[in-house]
Amino acid sequence: MESVIVIGSGPAGLTAAIYAARANLAPLVLAGGTYGGQLMLTTDVENYPGFPQGITGPDLMIAFREQAERFGARIENMDATGVDFSHPPFIVRTAESEYRAKSVIVASGASARWLNIPGEELLRGRGVSTCATCDGAFFKGKHIAVVGGGDSAMEEALFLTRFGHKVTVIHRRDSLRASKIMADRAFAHKTIDFVWNSVVEEVLGSTHVTGLKLRNLKEGNRFTLAADALFIAIGHDPNTQLFRGQLELDRAGYIASPDGTSTNVEGVFVAGDVYDIRYKQAVTAAGLGCRAAMDAERYLEALEFSVAVAR
Repeated sequence: MESVIVIGSGPAGLTAAIYAARANLAPLVLAGGTYGGQLMLTTDVENYPGFPQGITGPDLMIAFREQAERFGARIENMDATGVDFSHPPFIVRTAESEYRAKSVIVASGASARWLNIPGEELLRGRGVSTCATCDGAFFKGKHIAVVGGGDSAMEEALFLTRFGHKVTVIHRRDSLRASKIMADRAFAHKTIDFVWNSVVEEVLGSTHVTGLKLRNLKEGNRFTLAADALFIAIGHDPNTQLFRGQLELDRAGYIASPDGTSTNVEGVFVAGDVYDIRYKQAVTAAGLGCRAAMDAERYLEALEFSVAVAR
């Protein structure tokens, strides 16, 4: 019987593990086949507090893991394949084992949607990104392209005007899906221009982004756009398939929580991007992981007290 099982090993999951381990709860972390979450795809992280010279995403997550293990967290590189939260003790399954737990912290994160085109994977972290807040500052004075037509894409484009001398929004339709206020802001900005009815078919470059191959969907012609960076803003998918029918989800599929840690199942907590649809930053995920672990600790203390009283 585990006191706490943490599902996920990004900033939220490993921070939860650090706090749970320091509370002598000996948490078990099901890290997945590769731990670290989306930061494992990020070359440089310059906005995480405590690293004035920056740090690579993988190095940051190695430090998270080492710190969690130092305090007694057990980390298994296995994916959770099934759960039963219908009653305590809760059951979490992997391909090889079945675990029982008094409490569970779900920190399975969210996955950015990619275009899945040639050159995209090769140049991730070297000009291809899904996070303007994370990577925009690397492209001061550069030509930046943004793919998308919703509010998120307009937010990214407007943010990137702080750095790029030109920001080009590429959208597959001839009108934006974004709200009127966000669209109007983008249209009014002198740094932003638009390429309509077009899709990106290839990212060009060997060591860094040098341009994009585009195709006009109405006319069928292909053309090249010179650019130094490509920010993909077509949304995220929360990693919640495992929890459908077990936990309450919102319309977008994120785990619903009234306070950012509790779920509709007492004793099951949530942390990070699997809940946070708005901020999606390593530092906010870590903060939520801290909160979830502290709330799990309080829950277990109350549980032990009630058992003691019953005796």
